[in-house]
Amino acid sequence: MRGLAGRTFVIAGGATGIGAGAAKRLGEEGANVVVGDINIDGATTTAKEITGAGGQAVAVRFDLADEASVQELVDATLAEYGAVHGLFNVGADLSPGNLGRDRTLLDTDLDVWHRTLDVNVVGYVRTSRAVLPHLLANGGGSIVNTSSGAAVSGGSGDQLRPAYAASKSAVHALTRHIAGNWGRRGVRCNGVMPGLVMGETQAQQNDVELQQRFLTQVPTTRLGRPSDLAATVAFLLSDDAEWINGQVWAIDGGANMRA
Repeated sequence: MRGLAGRTFVIAGGATGIGAGAAKRLGEEGANVVVGDINIDGATTTAKEITGAGGQAVAVRFDLADEASVQELVDATLAEYGAVHGLFNVGADLSPGNLGRDRTLLDTDLDVWHRTLDVNVVGYVRTSRAVLPHLLANGGGSIVNTSSGAAVSGGSGDQLRPAYAASKSAVHALTRHIAGNWGRRGVRCNGVMPGLVMGETQAQQNDVELQQRFLTQVPTTRLGRPSDLAATVAFLLSDDAEWINGQVWAIDGGANMRA
């Protein structure tokens, strides 16, 4: 893909799953990859896989909920590679203590809402604010945000997870805001909306009922893989996507068919 080789991209949440898959794909394309994550062991493993395959990557521990930590991630990127050309926001709080308590509106404590919005939305605000000045100084760049099918799907009970769904709907608005305000200065911002992707977390949970329900309801032959999203993210960060801005693409095997 054009415009990836030799450029530097920050993966905000690259220890496992979709983030790790995107980091590895960018490494294969010749990019310099900064794998940021609160899970530094996982981030280090991802970075080592990239460098072991002949690519360029470093791991940096950071926390989406900590503004100083986010700035340190960007500072470390500049210290290592001298520039930043793009950002992939993919981190979220999927822990049992948070997402696992996200049930119905009447059954979910407000601390779950606060934590979910702080990490999943304000976290992306923090990273984007830290990276944007550098993209503008470069004359442009690309940001890709991770949403979820929960942002547009209906449901009942804990099938929807209202705090998580609301946070992902907010990511759509943030994506359009960035695209609309800085598109004329060369900054593109798009989103990916994954379906059921079998990354490490889903594999460990091994929710067979959820997997079967997805395959029954969706016109596809298989569950998603991190590589499915990685290919799309790499494309949206590349110059091949230079006329795509403000879009959120459903990468979900056809679960959400819409214009």
